[in-house]
Amino acid sequence: MTLVMIILAGGTMLVLAVVMSWILGWANKAFHVETDPRVEKANEILPGANCGGCGYVGCAEYAEAVVAGEAPPDRCTVGGAECAAALAELLGVEIKQTFPYRPVVHCAARYEHRLKRARYTGEQTCAAANMVAGVQGCTYGCLGLGDCQRACPFDAIHVIDGLATVDYEACTGCGACAKACPRNIISMVPFKAERMLVVACSNRDPGRVVRKVCTVGCIGCGACRKLNDVFDVVDNLAALDYDRYDPNADFGPVLEKCPRQGLIYVGKPSEKDLAAVADEEVAQPVRADFKTSVDETEFRG
Repeated sequence: MTLVMIILAGGTMLVLAVVMSWILGWANKAFHVETDPRVEKANEILPGANCGGCGYVGCAEYAEAVVAGEAPPDRCTVGGAECAAALAELLGVEIKQTFPYRPVVHCAARYEHRLKRARYTGEQTCAAANMVAGVQGCTYGCLGLGDCQRACPFDAIHVIDGLATVDYEACTGCGACAKACPRNIISMVPFKAERMLVVACSNRDPGRVVRKVCTVGCIGCGACRKLNDVFDVVDNLAALDYDRYDPNADFGPVLEKCPRQGLIYVGKPSEKDLAAVADEEVAQPVRADFKTSVDETEFRG
């Protein structure tokens, strides 16, 4: 009796296996979706970083969108121009002149520049600190707790003396830091040159208020606007029109006139910049040592 049951069970399993194999084979043919072979080739061209800088979940999804004509071939910030050219050649399209976008921290205030600092002992994240009133005098300034640093997949931004600082040598422009900043003081700017002039401030309060909380904050005096029409003052804050920005323009007079030194150059140093400091001793890079609220730390906001 036991042998018969074993044979019946084995036979039943064999029949079920045959039936399921047939069903799966039928389903594979019935529901098969043809895919464009260029999708796989496009995915091979992409760097595989899956950083999301292109606006898609990963490289595979972006490859599908590019081949389908739903996205341009130059959105991969990690692959850069070489990757865009390869995708364009694969698809037989031309690429219009574009500029890489890089993050700019619109704040220049380190600990020494902040006139009103409060002791903050809560959770050591910018998102948490941003919900606490009076954590620091300037409600527009960098909180310096490293949310952007932890969000960056390329280790290209670090908190130095309380201020988020971009390492443009390592930055790919994925935009993760800008998304992580709860105060939205990191913006993606089109870099028309290796070094770009930017407004290193986000404070929109009147000048008299800014002077009370920061020694480098923009006071909206309009001196830059009087010297160069690429500047404007919007809501008490200097602004640059990057559509009309000429990287070869002489901004020397504007920089000299700015009473708060709120206009600075950011990006990779040029050969001229490197030559100017060739004889100076180079300091070792600073790396932030992140600790949570359970550690024995004292944060000065």
